[in-house]
Amino acid sequence: MKLREHLHIIRRSIQLLDRLSRRNLLGRSLHALVVALMPYVPIYFSARLIDALIAGAPVQTLALYAGLTIGLTALLSLAKAFLLAQCEIGAPEMELAYEWMHAEKAAQLSYASIEDHEVARLKQRIRSETQTGFNLYYFYSSMERVIQFSVRILVSISLTASFFAADTIALPAKLLFAGGVVLTVAVNMLIGRRSAKIRSAFSADCVQSNIMLGELDGYITDYKPGKDIRLYAMEEPLAALDKRLLDELGAYEMRVYLKCAGLELIATVMNYALRFGVYLLLISGALMGGVTVGSIAQYVSSVMLLLTAVMELVRTAQQLALNDTYTRRFFSYFDIPNPMYKGSLSVEKRDDNEYYIEFCDVTFKYPNTDAYALRHVNLRFRVGEKLAVVGMNGSGKTTFIKLLCRLYDPTEGEIRLNGVDIRKYDYDEYMAIFSVVFQDFQLFAYSLGQSVAASAEYDAKRAEACLREAGFEERLSSMPKGLDTSLYQDFDKNGIEISGGEAQKIAIARALYKNAPFIVLDEPTAALDPVSEYEVYRRFGEISGGKTAIYISHRLASCRFCDEILVFHEGQIVQHGAHEALLAQENGKYAELWNAQAQYYTETA
Repeated sequence: MKLREHLHIIRRSIQLLDRLSRRNLLGRSLHALVVALMPYVPIYFSARLIDALIAGAPVQTLALYAGLTIGLTALLSLAKAFLLAQCEIGAPEMELAYEWMHAEKAAQLSYASIEDHEVARLKQRIRSETQTGFNLYYFYSSMERVIQFSVRILVSISLTASFFAADTIALPAKLLFAGGVVLTVAVNMLIGRRSAKIRSAFSADCVQSNIMLGELDGYITDYKPGKDIRLYAMEEPLAALDKRLLDELGAYEMRVYLKCAGLELIATVMNYALRFGVYLLLISGALMGGVTVGSIAQYVSSVMLLLTAVMELVRTAQQLALNDTYTRRFFSYFDIPNPMYKGSLSVEKRDDNEYYIEFCDVTFKYPNTDAYALRHVNLRFRVGEKLAVVGMNGSGKTTFIKLLCRLYDPTEGEIRLNGVDIRKYDYDEYMAIFSVVFQDFQLFAYSLGQSVAASAEYDAKRAEACLREAGFEERLSSMPKGLDTSLYQDFDKNGIEISGGEAQKIAIARALYKNAPFIVLDEPTAALDPVSEYEVYRRFGEISGGKTAIYISHRLASCRFCDEILVFHEGQIVQHGAHEALLAQENGKYAELWNAQAQYYTETA
């Protein structure tokens, strides 16, 4: 990575930390400055006090030095406490803003990115790296050290400058000392770089294992898979896999620590050898009379702090440079664009309710795949019609709905609303005209009323009416808190567990509550019992009202109430028409599917 890239990442990281919590950023920076300065107050004034005592200075002078030492130290301590309090307030602010940043990004991603395995893996990886202290969080934690060590280097140099200017210290000795510092710093740089690379390689190698351990932990601790774990005797295999991964990671980590400890030993020996040389130089200078007793104390302390600061700053800078790879990956997730064109046209509000949807030679294949999910689909229908979409698994039914709802854009062709390409409409307005119940729908662990309204605030009467229409009335009457009853126990220990069929009814009620002109039901009765399924069929016209209803199902008997049936096969519409007309085409796909299902309901001799 070039220097320009490192500087760009540093600048962007500081800007992000400032946006997350300016209070925390300033508090941490100033706190580091105060902590860096604190040791030098007693070092400087103690040296002056010792020299004054030896020189027989008056009591007032001694008292002044003592007062300045105590007073300035007290002021810095008060400033440190105040800034630390600001940091303690700012840290939760930053944490909340950071989590909200992730939530916002997830909401802003296109659905194609949400379904993209590589994007999901990238998100997991940066989360894992954050938890192990890399990317932005390493920069944040290192920022204080950089400020602290940089300030200490500057102050230490200013307090030791007179040592190098002293005539009593021979030039070769000064050069030897400077050479020792350079050599020690160089050795520390090499060791720091090597250690950082070893640790970085360890972290990179552990990404997949950490993801697997996280998933395993989710399986084992979540109550929902608990039934399967027990019924299929998965306790021992899961525990064994978890232990094997932990043992492998532990053994690998031990090897890494031993290598780094060996390198650290070399650096430690070099550091203390240099310190010993400093003591010899100062003793030599004192014996020659060119260095005062107080100055010796000042030089010793300042040089020790200087050496420590230089070593630590070098290490921190090296580790930050390596961490920039993680930070760049971190930002790469937040830089993922949303390619969905938002449009600007308002969705027309028609009094006559005459809306037309057209698929014009629509072809589509999913990102990162070569196979076409839909090919040359042409279709026109009007709002108010009831459409059934049937076909075998993988025939393109759900893909057809995703394109209609603009979760994806066609690879080729256009979808039009009243003659206008839907990409030209305001994206949010267009999405608002659809109520959809997908077969893999998701309910959230909020109250029943909030789940139906998909909002924290809701109209109770309207929510109850939608639940009644969806066939949930009897179950609602038995709920302890009615619409305020929490679903599941993720957030409320008194939450209720609902069956798959009940969840499906709530999902249908949610679609009705939205009251959009298009309602799409993707296998809406898959989890319902036969009686409930029949009730949904019987009341389908009443439930959908004057809306356009698109009904996807594998059960062809449920499609007879629709105005038109679309038959998908291998990504194409191979037939369309009413039930009787399609059934009359004996060699057609619909008749084939109908007869294949009918045999299970026909008695055999």
